[in-house]
Amino acid sequence: MTSFKRLAPLCLAALCLAGPVLAQEMYMGRFQEQTGEEIFHGVCQGCHMPNAQGAVGAGAYPALAHDERLMAPEYPALVILQGRKAMPSFGGLFSDTQIANVVNYVRTHFGNDYKTPITAEQVAALRGPTAPQAAQGEH
Repeated sequence: MTSFKRLAPLCLAALCLAGPVLAQEMYMGRFQEQTGEEIFHGVCQGCHMPNAQGAVGAGAYPALAHDERLMAPEYPALVILQGRKAMPSFGGLFSDTQIANVVNYVRTHFGNDYKTPITAEQVAALRGPTAPQAAQGEH
């Protein structure tokens, strides 16, 4: 029992110290998904729906299926980086590689047949030189 009494405050202190770190990591929002398919199904489909048909309800979530706006890979990359209308910016939540992966996935699936890929380097250039290093970091 004496050992427990001595360890309990240390355990409690460790939990208290771990709390802000976990909260900070969640706030920074780093997603673990890496492939375009994982990112789409783990993050994007919540609004754009599993088949990328979009939805209308509490908000309007545009369809990505058969979307001519995806012809230029820079467009969806910029939307992900900066947000647009009701879509928030995901620039600080994804690495350049993750953004390139999900853009390339969406542009080659759901009835889209745009073969020219975007690279992580192109996403970095769209992000700009003043972007925080944490947002540019690769997983």
